[in-house]
Amino acid sequence: MRNAFVLAAVAGLVLSAPAAAQLPPLPAPPVVQSMPGGPDYAAVLASPIRTDEDRARDETRQTAIVLGFTGVRPGWKVVDMIIGGGYFTRIFSAAVGPGGHVTAWQPAEFIGFQASYAEAIEAADALPNVDAIRSPIAAPDFPYDLDLIFTAQNYHDLHLRPFAADTAARVNTAAFSALKPGGFYVVIDHYAVDGSDLSVADDLHRIDHDTVVREVEAAGFELDSMSPALWNDDDPRTANVFDESIRGRTSQFMIRFRKPE
Repeated sequence: MRNAFVLAAVAGLVLSAPAAAQLPPLPAPPVVQSMPGGPDYAAVLASPIRTDEDRARDETRQTAIVLGFTGVRPGWKVVDMIIGGGYFTRIFSAAVGPGGHVTAWQPAEFIGFQASYAEAIEAADALPNVDAIRSPIAAPDFPYDLDLIFTAQNYHDLHLRPFAADTAARVNTAAFSALKPGGFYVVIDHYAVDGSDLSVADDLHRIDHDTVVREVEAAGFELDSMSPALWNDDDPRTANVFDESIRGRTSQFMIRFRKPE
């Protein structure tokens, strides 16, 4: 398969950048960073389920802020969508606890493409409250009655040229069906320049923020909230996310959608 797909497949492993003082222009609703009444996630981050490598990445990925934004709680049923190396799968496993459940989805195309993705999904499946799914990217086999579906740095992969043009629409529809009324769909990805077309998914491994909002709302979701916590003024949003000038320091958006009750 094309080299562009190789690079896109590993986009989920790129680290996020610290928030800068100047915030990007964001549409309504008001920007928030976390859901009210959320738990203290310090114990989650300290969980022995996680690796030392995971913990070394927490500061740059601003993981506590991300967890607060998702609102994840013990007992929740969560899907980690396109897990990459399983960083967030292990976090959600610790966060939902023995009374909750995590479904880790690694698309079949990714597993067949890179051995590390096969290893990551096997490791996720070994966790006591995690089940792995390996369905094709355009046909995610999500369970139902979910509290949260989460994806970080991988939504743009749904628009890679090797995949069907309706892949994102099909995944968003599957997410809507799988969530319980009031459930959340959280999308984090690398900012493209405002108004960019979908070619940037292959060329830069980024996506336009407004494109994501339009696509997810078209599946029936409501825009619930956004956070600028992963914005970086120094990212021109025109460089490939693997370019050494910006790698690990890209601006990323966090958007939380809600399935209406």
